[in-house]
Amino acid sequence: MRRRTAGRPRARVRTRALLLAGVAALAAVAAAGCGTDGGERPSVVVTTNILGDITREILGEEAEVTVLMRPNADPHSFGLSAVQAAALEQADLVVHNGLGLEENVLRHVDAAAEAGVATLAVGDAVDPIAYRSDDSAGQPDPHFWTDPDRVRTAGALIADHVVEHVTEADDAAVRANAARYDAQLAELTGWMEESFAEIPSRDRQLVTNHHVFGYLAERFGFEVVGAVIPSGTTLASPSSADLASLTRAMDEAGVRAVFADSSQPERLAQVLSQETDSEIRVIPLFTESLTEPGGGAGTYLEMMRANTTAIGEGLTGR
Repeated sequence: MRRRTAGRPRARVRTRALLLAGVAALAAVAAAGCGTDGGERPSVVVTTNILGDITREILGEEAEVTVLMRPNADPHSFGLSAVQAAALEQADLVVHNGLGLEENVLRHVDAAAEAGVATLAVGDAVDPIAYRSDDSAGQPDPHFWTDPDRVRTAGALIADHVVEHVTEADDAAVRANAARYDAQLAELTGWMEESFAEIPSRDRQLVTNHHVFGYLAERFGFEVVGAVIPSGTTLASPSSADLASLTRAMDEAGVRAVFADSSQPERLAQVLSQETDSEIRVIPLFTESLTEPGGGAGTYLEMMRANTTAIGEGLTGR
């Protein structure tokens, strides 16, 4: 009996120690998931990876930025999982391109807005232009990011919406990040102007796999001769009549280079070779999506510099 009585206090001590250790562990986990004010870290969800990169530059460490579109994906066709769709409705702010770009995602963005989440359709607010020819004539062109000056406007808009809706973010830090990135974008515009100045005006003619460079053409003085897919979306496909019309236009303009998304240059070269006896070079560009880091277009700035260099070399034969 004395042995059992003597053991009870020791058992109680061990039990109490285990309980205290468990409470401490739970407290540590809770602290790791909280911000400095004891709440969860603010969340910004971005649909496309191009806008995701821009948003991360502006937010820095001030919020968790979740990008829905994977590297090398097509913004016209990517969709969301149930988990990603739910994340939209839990965000402090949803940033999306708008202008009909994310064709399979818009309904989820609308659902988040109806649930009270702040949303920003960036393309709607950067002075969008319309397609000028072919199947998409008159419809708004969503590819505003090919003009870095419009991206500067987009950056300022994102910063404003973060300050307004992501209340736990440090406003001063967000503004400082936005100013720093804006200076980098201004430098990019100047560098692109200098690079394109080496292309004679008569050679500033673009043919692409689909209509994606309207904003770049407007900003830097190019003419868009045509597109293999006469549409603003990759979901369309060219007919024989479309290809015949394009090759005639290329012959008349003396164009022998087509700029295509990096994911499909070989296929495009085969299609064009069946429509013309002339040799046509197909030059890959990064048009709709960023790549993984190290893939040639891991950031927006890297993508635009790579495309500018490729366009210059393609049109001058360097």
